[in-house]
Amino acid sequence: MKRTLIIVAIAFLSVISLNLAASAKDDVKKVTIGLNIGNKAPEIIEKSLDGKELKLSSLKGKIVLIDFWASWCSPCRQENPNLVQAYHKFKDSKFISGKGFTVYSVSLDKDKTAWQQAILADKLVWENHVSDLLYWDSKYAGIYGVRGIPNNFLIDGDGIIIAKKLLGPVLEQELSKLLK
Repeated sequence: MKRTLIIVAIAFLSVISLNLAASAKDDVKKVTIGLNIGNKAPEIIEKSLDGKELKLSSLKGKIVLIDFWASWCSPCRQENPNLVQAYHKFKDSKFISGKGFTVYSVSLDKDKTAWQQAILADKLVWENHVSDLLYWDSKYAGIYGVRGIPNNFLIDGDGIIIAKKLLGPVLEQELSKLLK
């Protein structure tokens, strides 16, 4: 009788253990790389103005706006003051899912001098400016499905896309919602 009870108890504990393990496995979120909200943003590794590689993932831990733009794009140049204002307002802020805010600017320029002059003229003071200088053939414009600019993706400290196409005052409104 004791032996039967022990066997039943072991079997019962085994079943409970298996159910708990299965439940824990279901709770683990699988993060897919993609372009939808909730996806991990595709990595960008591109050359900066000084010719050095700059990885998007090097900004892990911060809220990052991946901004596709170009010096020749009038709507982009009109949007730049909004980016500058948001950058100064939130760069040192503490967010629910990141510490600090920055912009990772991906230029669709083909002329390095025009690109550099626009950065200076528009006072785009963040350090994260990259381009392959391939205009609409830009590798990362293709990967991100960018067919018009300005265009952007907001990612959290883990690189997860949390918002897209934040133009005008909408960027600051979205950043304000994310504050701790």
